[in-house]
Amino acid sequence: MRQAMVSNQLRTNAVSDSRLVAVMGRVPREAFLPAPVAGLAYRDTALPLGAGRAANVPIATGRLLNEAAVTPTDKVLLIGAAGGYTAAVLAEMAAKVVAVECDAALVSIAQAALAGNAKVTIVHGSLEKGHGAGAPYDVIVIDGAVPRVPQAIIDQMAIGGRLVTGIVDRGVTRLASGRRSAGGFGLTDFADVDCVNLPGFATPQQFVF
Repeated sequence: MRQAMVSNQLRTNAVSDSRLVAVMGRVPREAFLPAPVAGLAYRDTALPLGAGRAANVPIATGRLLNEAAVTPTDKVLLIGAAGGYTAAVLAEMAAKVVAVECDAALVSIAQAALAGNAKVTIVHGSLEKGHGAGAPYDVIVIDGAVPRVPQAIIDQMAIGGRLVTGIVDRGVTRLASGRRSAGGFGLTDFADVDCVNLPGFATPQQFVF
């Protein structure tokens, strides 16, 4: 089933980084999911994790990580760690991964699944705040859709750092990426892909005439 995910979901949908494809082909996604949904690990749909949370769709995670172009020297901040699957994938590609998760039950799953992995630090905290204590980061991955990227997270990126995220706009999700420069930060859409919504991110206020 894992190889079918790679062949039918990733390779056919512009996930072209050979390192990433190889890693996603060997990391057992089922090990990072609650038992009731572990058998559905390789479906091309979001999987319920309880308390309103869901594991991101494999193709959404794959496209985000492909766009991030993670290198072996990168320090990565992952927002929305869930059960730790994306952190495990990133750990095989980067030097260091700090993974933030707000749900205590999911933190427990991630810590158990990643026990002994010295590259990954799991942080139980608010997703929208990131983890400033570990900044700056070369890459920030928001593994889900948010209405906006908080300035607090942007500030944790190194100058020249990259960020990838899902963006939700009026109920529609898309994937976007950006790079921080000395002059600021901006996002550019790169794919229309279904993506799970992450909790805790405030919706930007609409201008009212």
